[in-house]
Amino acid sequence: MSIDGATSASDGSLSTAAPATDAVRAVRAIDVVKEFHTEHGPRRVLDGISFSVGVGERMAILGRNGAGKSTLIKVLAGVEKPTHGQIHRGLNMSWPLALGGGFEGQMTGYDTCRFIATLYGAPLKETVEYVADFTELGSQLFTQVRFYSDGMRARLAFALSLAIDFECYLIDEVILVGDRRFQQRCHDELLVKRKDRAMLMAIHSMEFAREFCSSALVLKQGRGRVFYDLDLACSIYATL
Repeated sequence: MSIDGATSASDGSLSTAAPATDAVRAVRAIDVVKEFHTEHGPRRVLDGISFSVGVGERMAILGRNGAGKSTLIKVLAGVEKPTHGQIHRGLNMSWPLALGGGFEGQMTGYDTCRFIATLYGAPLKETVEYVADFTELGSQLFTQVRFYSDGMRARLAFALSLAIDFECYLIDEVILVGDRRFQQRCHDELLVKRKDRAMLMAIHSMEFAREFCSSALVLKQGRGRVFYDLDLACSIYATL
């Protein structure tokens, strides 16, 4: 089945309208196009993507490598600007979860907590206490981030994302970090305690999409279709 801009109702039939959602209290992509200039000319990574995700709704973004998942997450976060189209951010949105690459290496984990708390107007004491407890970094919270392992950076980024009271979480591939016990803690904090939050998740796991998501955007070569029948979405994704 081809991928286009239509949506699919729960019975599998096509519809051009998304479910009724308060336009103000939602994250909306409106005919989003993203092109990159290369030595071979412009390359269109996203081509007319439209959807709406409201309070408490979870959308899986499914697609093979190179389909545009991570680019879409970056556009939603404001890291990249769309070439055409609009992003309506009607919910307080997180940065891409588990993205630790943007941390300043000379800053300590504590300095990073202080910076994020100041940026988002969150109480410093409570923010640091939450991050320290969640990451279990101990005295390493006062070590420069450049000395952190990838796993430690991921823990810090994940904990900071949860420490701020976001209404919508952007998740790019990695949502569970660390050993099995810590992964279970991540699962409980994000998917159980915050089940009332909106989420947009670029993932590969069809099982996860079926269990935790209310809709799926299936991407192929930059084009997308939204499905509200997760079994149908996963069946199509499996054929890509």
